[in-house]
Formats: sequence, structure tokens, C-alpha cells
Amino acid sequence: MIKYSEIYGVDISKDVFDVFCNLTGHRHFKNTELGFTAFAKSLPKGSLVVMEATGYYHYRLAQFLDKKGIAVSVVNPLSVKRFIQMKLAKVKTDKSDARMICEYGIMNEVPLYNALTEIQAECLQLFRLLDSYLKKRTATKNKIHGETVLGIPSSFVFRSLQRNLKHLNAEVKGIETRLLKLVKKDQQHQLTLLKSIPGMGMKAALFLIVATDGFSKFENAGQLCSYVGITPTIRESGSSVRGRSRISKVGNKKLRNLLFLCAFSACKHNKACGYL
Repeated sequence: MIKYSEIYGVDISKDVFDVFCNLTGHRHFKNTELGFTAFAKSLPKGSLVVMEATGYYHYRLAQFLDKKGIAVSVVNPLSVKRFIQMKLAKVKTDKSDARMICEYGIMNEVPLYNALTEIQAECLQLFRLLDSYLKKRTATKNKIHGETVLGIPSSFVFRSLQRNLKHLNAEVKGIETRLLKLVKKDQQHQLTLLKSIPGMGMKAALFLIVATDGFSKFENAGQLCSYVGITPTIRESGSSVRGRSRISKVGNKKLRNLLFLCAFSACKHNKACGYL
């Protein structure tokens, strides 16, 4: 295990982030570029900063520190939550969370954060936007159907919904075109390999590449399965409990759902995946 001069726990929110380490205790910084700079300057050489994956909020700080050459680890919030529960903590504040994250980093061998390239970051943003537009498009289609079923749809409402649907279709097409261009530029080889698999569509291939950074996040297939949450779980206890084995479902839900749909297509088009 790599030895660090000091380990810092960070609990970050929209406007501020709290920092704790055994050397300096608790400190408070603004969630801005100035706050990031002040925090980075205060870190001694060889430090490790540990934070939770908190959606949008942790990303900017993790990227900033990584570019400064500071070791960063972004850990699963569920792991930290279970660690806090194990400690039987009775206080729940930003200050106490930063301290617990620090203790978690000290007691566990945490993975180092791999900063995203500009292309990877844009692809992730595009996929989040695409997912939002697809949900809106589905809702708009359902609304059009619902208004039609009424029998006497308002012409104004109907035209408005049709314009909205046309706009969403154009936006979705534009995002998909941009995604394909970026992935071809950065991961053409991986895209070619994935498209060679019978039953693997273009959208599924693109999302797999973006979600896994071209599979560079993993050293073997087992790690990828754990990330997706499709590893089997065994439920046995004593002589009476013999639960049915199921997949863990602890992982990337969206990627797992996508692969589930791909499995149906593979059963039709890939003989190796057909039902026995």
C-alpha cells in the first residue's frame, strides 16, 4: 500500500466543502476556483484527498486537484455510509462526514481517481443530456396519444406538442451525431470491435465505450461485471436458508438495463447466445 504524508477527507456540497485531517483538524472552503486553489496550496506534498462520488459536485474539485498533481480518490458513497453505520455514529453533519471520510481513507486501500479527458467529459455530458431529451420525447409522445384518445383534441395543443416533438427529434439526432464523431475520434478501434458483435447496436456500443472509458477502467471481465452489477450473489445460511442466486444489482443501473435489452437482440442474432 502506498504511504501518504497525510490523508484528507472531503465532504462537498453545492456552495462549500468541508475538509478534515488528523494534522490540521476541520477546515471550510468555498466550492469555487478560489476555494480549490486555497485548499490545494494548503496540502503538504504527498497528500491524498478522499471524497465521495456526489454527482456533479465532486467532479470539479477532483479534476482540479488531479491536474495539480495531487492524489485523489473518489469512493462509493454507499461504502462510506456503511462505514459510518459500523461506527455507530450519532452525529450527522458536514463536519462529521468529512472526518468519517478521512477515517475511511486511512483504514481502507482506496482507488486513485483517473481524471477524464476533454473528450470523455463532453461525451458524458452529451449522454446525460440525451437521456433527459429521450425521457421528454417519450412523455411528449404519450401526451399526443392521450390528447388524441380524448376524441376532440385542441388544434392549438396538438400543434404545440407536434412542434415540441419535432424539436426534440432534431436535438436527439444532433447529440447522437456529435457523440459518434467524438467516439470515432477517440475510440475508433473499440467501436469497431463492439459493432462486430451480433446484437450490439450503435447506441449500446457508444454508451459502453463512454461509461467505461473505452474499458480502460478495468483489468479483467470480472471487474467490469462488478461495475455493472451483474455478478451473482449467493444467499445461504445454516441448514434452512437456501436462497435463489441472483445478480447483485449493485452497480451502474443504466448500463445494466442497456445490456439487458442487448441480450434479447443477441438471442435473436447471435447463435452463441441463443436459448438451449
